[in-house]
Amino acid sequence: MAHTLPDGALHRCHALRQSTRMTVPAIALAAASPNASWSLSPGPLIVLGGLTFLYVRRWRQCNASVWRLLLFLSGIAVAAIALFSPVDSLGEDLFLMHMVQHILLLDIVPILCILGLTRILLRPVARPLLGLERKLGPIASPVFAITLYVGAMWAWHIPALYDLALEHPLVHILEHTFFTAAGALYWWHILSPIRNRHLAGMGPVVYMTTTKLLVGALGIALTFAPEALYAFYKNQPRYWGLSAGTDQAIGGLIMALEQSIIMGIALVVLFVRALAESEREEQRRERFGEA
Repeated sequence: MAHTLPDGALHRCHALRQSTRMTVPAIALAAASPNASWSLSPGPLIVLGGLTFLYVRRWRQCNASVWRLLLFLSGIAVAAIALFSPVDSLGEDLFLMHMVQHILLLDIVPILCILGLTRILLRPVARPLLGLERKLGPIASPVFAITLYVGAMWAWHIPALYDLALEHPLVHILEHTFFTAAGALYWWHILSPIRNRHLAGMGPVVYMTTTKLLVGALGIALTFAPEALYAFYKNQPRYWGLSAGTDQAIGGLIMALEQSIIMGIALVVLFVRALAESEREEQRRERFGEA
């Protein structure tokens, strides 16, 4: 004999089935894991391989310091991590990892690679480089380097442009090229072994402090933004349990802290270098006076 359930029980069973169907996707969403794969894009791989080959060949010709070699190769290794490792693929899912990638390309790679250079290593290209600087005029000045560095960071973090880069691979490549070029030019003015004409006295300190404060301000703005700014990340699952707003806040904090740490280290180095130069100048004066 068939039994029928009361209307109230039927409604409760229907609601239970609906909640079960809704809970499964919600659990899957919360448990989603970002893409952490490696990739070997041929373009960057050829560029990094070519730079490594040219540097090592010149280094062997000059018999330069092993430390210079290690610094340059470390810069190449960091570039490879930024472009080929899970840092790159994770950056397409998480804002904070994209920020890590940008920091590596903008600061860490140029610093290490330029520190790996010496006057002797650059001798074959030193004269053409200095000639190019004279021809470029204002474009080769520290003011332009600051403008390009700060402008690149602020412009590429405009939501429309940032989302465009994430959605279109060619624009993404342009973004990374822009960051690397801006970082290389910026750090060249401070660290280049064949260039110190424009930054004397307190110039390096002003150069560094101005830039890092302006970029650090962007990091603070991203950290304390009232809502997530980038539609691309808003539409992503909650990877690692992070909402788009929290992900963005952590990324902004990473930017602000990195700029502060780099500025602090650089200012200490610049101060020590200034003291050493002052001491050498004093010794030259003493020798001249004795003569």
